[in-house]
Amino acid sequence: MNLIIPKKYQTPLDNYDMQNAIEKIRFNFQLELSKALKLKRVSAPLFVSRNTGINDDLSGKERPVNFDIPDLKSEAEVVQSLAKWKRVALDKYNFHVYKGLWTDMNAIRRDEHLDNLHSIYVDQWDWEKIIKDEDRNLEYLKQTVRNIAEAIYNTSLIIKKKYPQIKVNIKKDVYFITAQKLEDMYPNLSPKQRENEICKKHKTVFLIGIGDKLKSGKAHDFRAPDYDDWSLNGDLLYYHKTLDSALEISSMGIRVNPETLLVQLKKAKKEERINLDYHQMLLNNKLPQTIGGGIGQSRLCMLLLGCCHVGEVQSSVWAKEDVEECLKNGIRLL
Repeated sequence: MNLIIPKKYQTPLDNYDMQNAIEKIRFNFQLELSKALKLKRVSAPLFVSRNTGINDDLSGKERPVNFDIPDLKSEAEVVQSLAKWKRVALDKYNFHVYKGLWTDMNAIRRDEHLDNLHSIYVDQWDWEKIIKDEDRNLEYLKQTVRNIAEAIYNTSLIIKKKYPQIKVNIKKDVYFITAQKLEDMYPNLSPKQRENEICKKHKTVFLIGIGDKLKSGKAHDFRAPDYDDWSLNGDLLYYHKTLDSALEISSMGIRVNPETLLVQLKKAKKEERINLDYHQMLLNNKLPQTIGGGIGQSRLCMLLLGCCHVGEVQSSVWAKEDVEECLKNGIRLL
């Protein structure tokens, strides 16, 4: 585990107040997000059937947790994200244009490399909204990002009023930049180093266009080819003063249509997926055009409370030596 311990740092609240603060963040942000994007909460699955194409394969290397269901004589997988399931759900639940859903997504990513920001337990608000075909443009994406950033900012004000000892300042205005322009600015830095530099300058950043190859021949980061349109997606990043680095809060985007699905599957050399249930529904125009994403619950709590480790705001498992090292340095992992 790559552990970072800031100098003279201590977990900002005691264990009891920390739980209250986490509850307050989650409760208020859910209200703010629902209001900003016109979303309704729905129930979501913890697992889905294998070999349907519904589960997210992330970078393609992560192994989903799977198990057999004897009564059904089949196997299921714990979700890695709900990116595809949500689009199907909007159609199934009869949502209309400019209405959407949000849900609590809990996942296990057993192959995650553990550090201050990453846990094998993932908790996030997954959301999805029906839009029109003519909304497939950058301006619609940017306005949606601004709405989410405002919801985060409003939640931060509520927390600071309740806990004045929290000195975190969130910038509401979003700086937009493409992954290609960021590479042009910092050609000798790694993608994560570029994110750190741009966030130090602009504090709240939305990085556009993730998944496709840049001029360097490399993608800024991986995105599965079958949910986001790689030209109409991005990551919402914040400068995290405690760690002096960028903190990704959300990955989101306008979803693929049949044409971009085929193009991106070919680029990713994943054309064999065409015959999966989900992909057939999309290719046969049985799914609505949508925009959606995920917003990290523990990540948002980290950001708004100024915590240096995700284990301060969520209960998970960590190496014993790291737990002891954190405690010795004033970092209380749950």
